[in-house]
Amino acid sequence: MKLLITGGAGFIGSAVIRHIIKDTVDSVVNVDKLTYAGNLESLADVSDNDRYTFEQADICDAQAMQAIFDEHQPDVVMHLAAESHVDRSIDGPAEFIQTNVMGTSVLLEAARRYWKALQETNPKKAQAFRFHHISTDEVYGDLEGPEGLFTEATPYAPSSPYSASKASSDHLVRAWQRTFDMPTLITNCSNNYGPYHFPEKLIPLMILNGLAGKPLPVYGDGQQVRDWLYVEDHARALVEVATRGEVGETYNIGGHNEKTNLEVVQTLCDLLQELAPKQDAGHYRDQIIFVADRPGHDLRYAIDASKIERELGWTPDETFETGLKKTVQWYLENEAWWKRVQDGSYQGQRLGVGA
Repeated sequence: MKLLITGGAGFIGSAVIRHIIKDTVDSVVNVDKLTYAGNLESLADVSDNDRYTFEQADICDAQAMQAIFDEHQPDVVMHLAAESHVDRSIDGPAEFIQTNVMGTSVLLEAARRYWKALQETNPKKAQAFRFHHISTDEVYGDLEGPEGLFTEATPYAPSSPYSASKASSDHLVRAWQRTFDMPTLITNCSNNYGPYHFPEKLIPLMILNGLAGKPLPVYGDGQQVRDWLYVEDHARALVEVATRGEVGETYNIGGHNEKTNLEVVQTLCDLLQELAPKQDAGHYRDQIIFVADRPGHDLRYAIDASKIERELGWTPDETFETGLKKTVQWYLENEAWWKRVQDGSYQGQRLGVGA
């Protein structure tokens, strides 16, 4: 098969592409605008493969999207391109609405036009075509108390401009399925972590601040609960859904790892102390500070992933302990990658690469 993946130079998208190229015989067309979070260096070990193609394009550009569909004739679309950092959405909501809502609508229309044409020219391929939209558990808002779980039937109640824009894009995908009978699927995942994670996010930020001797800032009292999912486990799940999931269905993907933010930071400190001990008598935990909570901060997320486990046989391979240790080790062993992100030099690849 040929899979068209939007946002393939991002954290999750690059993990999906590495999985497909290394572990399957399928081919990939990576469509990425290469904003600040898009990093082609995350694909360095697969970019020379003859089953990989890169197209630098904006999903909001209808003409570019139509041209890409016409040229590459994909069997499956996996839509991961999105603005995704909650703090940035609070500072500048408009960009999130543009990319996550308008971009999704443009992509849906390009895919629909392509799919309708296939019905005339290649009915068998049209029958097998799938549009898989990748979303987040944040569309559900937060959970009250320590017991409940998000299911695929949980009502939407987004709290931030980011989660509201993702909820909007989910609704668009369902509308295109209902109105136009488009063969769509949706997945909603819990917090991802792992190698190649952009350093503004919690886990890589704490690792790199810890190593640099900088403060480790924790919002509020640090008791916000998140379910953590190792990115390579998520990549496997996404490909399973895109290729084997039932059209029109939603699948929640979680890691079964509920932790408070403070627990995550403290565990990272302990791993750093084990793998890269401080030279003085101090401990990385001494760098933890508490800062004012961000507006509208959800208290608890937790995913019920029983549907994908029951219907597609997917379960995560990594526990939180094994996945987090792998993550810390990766950052310790790949200083060149994250230093180029920190100093901005990775962005020199943006133009004229692989198009």
